[in-house]
Amino acid sequence: MYLGYTGGIVLSRVKVEFEDNQFREYEAGITAGDVVRDIHGRKSGFVAVFIDGIEKDMSTILESDCKIDPIDGESDAGLFILRHSCAHLLAQAVTQLYPDAKPTIGPPIEHGFYYDFFMQPVGDEELKKIENKMKEIMKENLPIIREEHSNISLRKMFGENKFKIEIMDDKIGQEVGSTAYRQGEFVDLCIGPHVEFTSQLRWFKLTSSSQAYWRADSKRESLTRIYGMCYATKEGLRNREKQIQEAAKRDHKKIGREMELYMIDEMIGKGLPVWLPNGEILKSSIEEFALKTEEEYGYQRVTTPVLGKKQLFEASGHLPHYAEGMYPPMEMDDGTYYLKAMNCPMHHLVYRNKKRSYRDLPLRIAEYGTVYRNEMSGTLAGLLRVRMLSMNDAHIYCTLDQVAQEFESNIKMVQDYYAAFGFENYYFRLSLWDPENTEKYIDQPENWEKTQNHLRKILDSLEVPYIESIGEAAFYGPKVDIQFTTAIGREESMSTIQLDFAAKERFGLTYTDETGSDNGEVFVIHRAPLSTHERFVAFLTEHWSGNFPTWLSPIQVQIITISEKHKEYGKIVSEELQKSGIRVKIDDSDNTIGKKIRIHRKMRPAYMAIIGDDEVKNNTISIRTRKGAQKNDIPLDEFIQAIGREISNRDTILGIVPVE
Repeated sequence: MYLGYTGGIVLSRVKVEFEDNQFREYEAGITAGDVVRDIHGRKSGFVAVFIDGIEKDMSTILESDCKIDPIDGESDAGLFILRHSCAHLLAQAVTQLYPDAKPTIGPPIEHGFYYDFFMQPVGDEELKKIENKMKEIMKENLPIIREEHSNISLRKMFGENKFKIEIMDDKIGQEVGSTAYRQGEFVDLCIGPHVEFTSQLRWFKLTSSSQAYWRADSKRESLTRIYGMCYATKEGLRNREKQIQEAAKRDHKKIGREMELYMIDEMIGKGLPVWLPNGEILKSSIEEFALKTEEEYGYQRVTTPVLGKKQLFEASGHLPHYAEGMYPPMEMDDGTYYLKAMNCPMHHLVYRNKKRSYRDLPLRIAEYGTVYRNEMSGTLAGLLRVRMLSMNDAHIYCTLDQVAQEFESNIKMVQDYYAAFGFENYYFRLSLWDPENTEKYIDQPENWEKTQNHLRKILDSLEVPYIESIGEAAFYGPKVDIQFTTAIGREESMSTIQLDFAAKERFGLTYTDETGSDNGEVFVIHRAPLSTHERFVAFLTEHWSGNFPTWLSPIQVQIITISEKHKEYGKIVSEELQKSGIRVKIDDSDNTIGKKIRIHRKMRPAYMAIIGDDEVKNNTISIRTRKGAQKNDIPLDEFIQAIGREISNRDTILGIVPVE
């Protein structure tokens, strides 16, 4: 900043640096927004700015020289700000319509935002009403104003909202002031930044509501959570709406009902799925494939109990770290027991059951064990989040020198699995500890750094795409997570390979080395390449929209006879297919051919085999795919050979009839 002299008046000016090291001078007191509009025009699509690298509102007054980088509404930072501002717009609309509602928190999330209110639940009609009120406020073009307040002022302003007071107690304390944002008569506790005017929040839509607990604590107040989506452009919002429509078509809960894969009954309990016959076929097909694969990779299988003593889970460290996620204890006559939430402590005891030699390492122990998690009922979602999990779990006991080879083998296993199931859109994430937040991890800084560097070198040598994520490690060591993007654009952690340097001390794991001495440097690798059956089947169902590859299809061939006179040949075809190990069902009812096709389309068989006069006469079948493509008069033995190859090769594309 420098001072100019004009006619006896001292003018203060600021020098602003922008893109490509360009500079402009302005009178001090100008806002960042006015500078951006001067440089880029009024319709630039920018929603906020970085001033010397720090996010600020457009309304920020410039009083000294600085560098300005505008934030585009379509960038990640810009969408975050738009969605945060839209959450405030939602809160303003709700409090206008329902004056007794108490806003609590309203963060931006992927694709949109939500806001939690202490109020009665709302349905679809109320959501539409709230959305219309948001649009009214948006059109009012209200300025969104940042206000600085003392602690006393804030507490007076939000004195009737105990939730905001609690936030202030936790985040601000009793002495320090903070900021609030005002738009019209509505004001909310917030540090920002936000857009300048409500008119910038054009492309939003409310999507759903649910119940939530304050602070995610079931003992606290029940809140109404309202979700919405928000984008910088009309096109962005429309694309997301199309994605949601596609998601509804692919929803594994809907498809699971149609295909009779699983059920959840309130009399059994929420989050406790029952696999129906078709679902059991699908689950068993995955398990058989995994068992064969693991045998080829040198795994030995065990079965462990579903519960164990308190001392076991204290020794493993799971009780101190995950007590809230485990079911309450059971008091027995010989001690306290817990349902197991993980298999690893029992596998450690399997390793320790006898003396191990360096010749035994690496030792690979695998199990399809069922574990139990105490998930809150409000978080449960079909098969994606359940309380009973069938884990494709294994533990590898090895030396540090063997870790690289074992990690490489497991990454290759994951890649082979994903290719077999038709998954392509995934990447690897190296999950590290957070040295600034050590209380949630084993306190061994040197081991953390050493093992993290070791995994980093392994990933580099394999040349696989990966990112690093601080704070995502397990409490006992770093891990590599495989991040999968679903067909509906949702990113999830599908598989995991975890390095554990704590188990050797907690369980006294040793081996006899080449010198005959006991060596305690036993490293453990936890791995679950297929996640849990429940979660994996949910992903698989949504990925394929239930149209599973033939080798996985619960019904590989659905025979449909055209009339009564074709029943006998239909049974012959069914028997021949069954003899060849092909899963087949027959419909020889009196329904019309059109009705039969409509009925069975929901079950999504790989193929429908149509049998009429020509097929009976020529000892053939006519084949129809899920997409309606049809091929007539295929010799029965030729079809059996072709579908047999398709199943044994685990083809992911139907190969007998061209698929359009």
